[in-house]
Amino acid sequence: MRHLTVLDAPTEWSRFAEGSIERRMLLALGDRLGTGLRPKPLMLPDGSRVEVEGIDAEGRVLVQLVSNQGAYKPAYRNKVMADMFKLLWLRDSVPTADRAVLLVTELIVQALGGWVARAAADLGIEIYVFDGSTVVTLER
Repeated sequence: MRHLTVLDAPTEWSRFAEGSIERRMLLALGDRLGTGLRPKPLMLPDGSRVEVEGIDAEGRVLVQLVSNQGAYKPAYRNKVMADMFKLLWLRDSVPTADRAVLLVTELIVQALGGWVARAAADLGIEIYVFDGSTVVTLER
């Protein structure tokens, strides 16, 4: 197994601008979980990099966001599944990580129908929903 190293980000919020939905989502989730979450780059042993959209200071909680708004598109389901796959890989590759969290907007909940939410639960991926101001656990 390859181990990823958590690096310092060039800025505290990386590409998430002040007032952006991504920043608001991470702040609300951090409040819910009782820990600060920020985007961070991770480095593979070969020097290649990948970014996790949220990680706590201890490197235990890994977060991916699906922040789409507006009209639902079937392609959002693919984004959800890709982020779930990324979370599983990151949780196995970051030595300190023990939690994988997917945070979605209310619009994206419909992408979690059928087997997708069940697969996430079985694989140990926690799913939360951002309602615009707070975060709640996905009702399954």
